[in-house]
Amino acid sequence: MSTQIPRRVLRLVEPEPVTEGAGVKLRRSIASRALDYVDPFLLLDDFRSHNVADFIAGFPMHPHRGIETVTYLLDGLVRHRDSIGNAGDLTAGDVQWMTAGRGILHEEMPQRHNGVLEGFQLWVNLPAKDKMMRPRYQDVPAARIPEVEHLDGTRVRVVAGQVDGVRGPVTDIIADPLFLDVAIPPHSSFAQAVERGHTALAYVFEGAGTFGVTDDNAGTDIVKTQLAIFDDGDLLEVQTGNEGVRFLLIAGKPLHEPVARYGPFVMNTHEEILQTLKELRAGTFPPA
Repeated sequence: MSTQIPRRVLRLVEPEPVTEGAGVKLRRSIASRALDYVDPFLLLDDFRSHNVADFIAGFPMHPHRGIETVTYLLDGLVRHRDSIGNAGDLTAGDVQWMTAGRGILHEEMPQRHNGVLEGFQLWVNLPAKDKMMRPRYQDVPAARIPEVEHLDGTRVRVVAGQVDGVRGPVTDIIADPLFLDVAIPPHSSFAQAVERGHTALAYVFEGAGTFGVTDDNAGTDIVKTQLAIFDDGDLLEVQTGNEGVRFLLIAGKPLHEPVARYGPFVMNTHEEILQTLKELRAGTFPPA
């Protein structure tokens, strides 16, 4: 009979303030000076703000290749348009999972929606064999994302992966991801199975909790805007004290491949990056 191995916190990362797009202010935890890459995750941004000037300039039309981008909106309104014919609005609770593959152009333009924008963007690497796949787009409205509620009041929105037999609507993703929005009330605990060998992260964006609790370890106290990276194992446990906590729990299958990156392009070699820039200059990006 096998015993589940609990995951401990290996590292805590503080986000860095960054300005991106046409002038959007955000907090960056991955792709920063402190943390470049956590295989297969290339970037994690927190763009929550109640100041319109922080986000209204948005992200005008720009290219991507070799990655998947995941946008999860808590509040506000973002208008999306891309080069493969998708267009629409992302509103509170919605998820957009875009596979750039061989190339896509898209824009994400926040609107003046009650003066608020709250959400996150994650970049996931694609393996070498899929970097030049056909681009695709999954637009998942909030109503399609199931929420699991425990007896103690813990609530889990399941975007991808599975919780208590409930599967998230985002499927057929190469990284085989787990993407959960977890809210735990005070004086409660939560445990989630995470596939052994997969990279696991938790980004706390409200409150505080103790993460990576094991039988012989008290765990690590984490407060809002800190990112935790966990060691390997099968189970991740979180406990709360006088304060509740809300966090993103993200896991995925690492690629163990070389990474060559240049802004929105992530390939395996420098030569592939040069080829992408050549196409961009020649006006042949994205390829037909």
